[in-house]
Amino acid sequence: MTLRPAGTLLVAAVLLAPAWAEADDNAATASAGENQFNVGLDHLRVGRLDLALEAFQGAIKESPKNPYFYKGLGITYLRLRKGDEAIAAFRKALELNPYYVDVRNDLGSALLVAGKREEGKKELLAAFNDPTNPNPEQTARNLGQAYLEEKNYSQALSWFQTSVQKDPKYAMAHLGVADTLVAMGRLDDAIRQLEAATKAIPDALTLTSALGQAYYRAGRFGEARPLLEQIAAKDPAGAEGRRAVDLLSKFPK
Repeated sequence: MTLRPAGTLLVAAVLLAPAWAEADDNAATASAGENQFNVGLDHLRVGRLDLALEAFQGAIKESPKNPYFYKGLGITYLRLRKGDEAIAAFRKALELNPYYVDVRNDLGSALLVAGKREEGKKELLAAFNDPTNPNPEQTARNLGQAYLEEKNYSQALSWFQTSVQKDPKYAMAHLGVADTLVAMGRLDDAIRQLEAATKAIPDALTLTSALGQAYYRAGRFGEARPLLEQIAAKDPAGAEGRRAVDLLSKFPK
């Protein structure tokens, strides 16, 4: 059992590239497409997926040769768990710009969501090995998540640790290491990992929450309670806050 839902992590870890480049020679339609794209980003950031989908489709209608618009469309489909549609969008982005390496990470994740696991891992490995990959830590984390879901714990741990090495401040990678250690029955090692991670990244609520959960699982209620109460106070309406409140309700009286 891991410290949080694995499937959610895989999708939540796939991020839209912050930069975009103009790919259309018609300035008017390009500007209209960019406006729609930015609207789509705003909706995507707050989870209005249907509206994001509509906006990205509108951007593509204005500028059908812009790979960034297809990336946005693909990520929206991925968040909607529509793997086949996401795959088609990411492949179109790569068709328009074969050097858009960041999309290969997205494509690998979409293939995994669609159940094409070997193809997905192969795509992620190709992205990781590409020296121009702007986010190798994310690719390594997604490979770790894929292996964790398959219960191949040695490979999962290796890839999560690689992700940490690439970016020691990447909270999702630390969570992956801890989740794998818990799945391997190494709860004490997971706690030590999370203790170190929370010291290194003190503002990461997900890490503090995971440490509180791990303390609870180990029966260390005196250490778990203040952390969970802290999370509940800081994130009362969020997923971590709700999880903390639920766990606090289960403490022994």
